[in-house]
Amino acid sequence: MHIVIMGCGRVGAALAQTLERQGHTVAVVDQEPMAFRRLGAGFSGRRVTGVGFDQDTLREAGIEEAGAFAAVSSGDNSNIIAARVAREMFGVENVAARIYDPRRAEVYQRLGIPTVATVRWTADQMLRRLLPSGAETLWRDPSGDVQLAEVHTSPAWVGHKVSRLQEETGVRVAFLTRLGEAILPTSQTVLQEGDLVHVMMRTNEVESVEAAFAKGPEAGS
Repeated sequence: MHIVIMGCGRVGAALAQTLERQGHTVAVVDQEPMAFRRLGAGFSGRRVTGVGFDQDTLREAGIEEAGAFAAVSSGDNSNIIAARVAREMFGVENVAARIYDPRRAEVYQRLGIPTVATVRWTADQMLRRLLPSGAETLWRDPSGDVQLAEVHTSPAWVGHKVSRLQEETGVRVAFLTRLGEAILPTSQTVLQEGDLVHVMMRTNEVESVEAAFAKGPEAGS
C-alpha cells in the first residue's frame, strides 16, 4: 500500500520508518526541507517539500494512489484540513489526524476523520487507524485461554447497539474508547463512528470474532 504522511517531526518520521519496514511505499510531506533529516539515510520513500493540504503537493506525494493518509503536523487546523482534502477530494479510504486540543475531537469525528489526541498518541495507535486489521491483544490471562483485545469493527456496525454486537459475535464488550475516553457500555449503548471496541474473548475464538466484526450485523436480525 502507498501511504502519505503530512509532517516530518519525531512522530511523522517514526511512522514513516515503521511503515516502510512493513513493506509499504511511503511519501512524507513537510514545509521545512531540513525536517527530512529525521528520516535517516536508509529511508527510500518520497520527500515532498510543500504544504500538506495543497492539492498539487499531495499529487506529487502520490495521494491519487494512496490507500492511507496521516496528518501529524504540529497544527490542528492544518491536520484536519489536510485530512479532509485527502478524504473528500482524493477519496483516500483510511485517514487519521493528530490533534492537540481534545475539545475539537468530536467535531472532527463527525466529519468522518478519526483522531488521536497528542497526550495519548503513540505510533502504534496511528498505525491501527491507518491499517485497521485483526485484533490487538491488550491483556491475556496466565493460562492464555482468555484475552482482552481491541478488534477492528466494520462501519456496518455503526448505529447498532453494543448488545446486538455481543449477541451476534458471542463476545463480551469490556469497554469502548470514544473520543479518547473509555466508556463502559450499557444495554442501550449504540456504536458510533470512530469507536474503538475492546472485547473479552477466548483465544481460540479470535479468528471467528474478527470475521464477525468485519462482516457486520446479520441482515434482518
